[in-house]
Amino acid sequence: MAYIRPVSIDEATGDTARLYQAAIKRAGGVANIIQIMSRDGASANASMGLYVALMKSGNSLSSVRREMLAAVVSNANDCYY
Repeated sequence: MAYIRPVSIDEATGDTARLYQAAIKRAGGVANIIQIMSRDGASANASMGLYVALMKSGNSLSSVRREMLAAVVSNANDCYY
């Protein structure tokens, strides 16, 4: 159970609605962490910008290695990935 009430897809407006639409287009849905971060739209957009830059843009790690590292770190932190 979340202690912070997430912004649901139905109640999202403005920048948050655009962020959600991009998430739906990219991943088929809006992850709970994005809905929680969206209490502050500017922070959520900046965080997603960093995520896309790290995970979806070309860099020295292959996309497979990036996803593997994300899964291992999430597991080590006892988080769902």
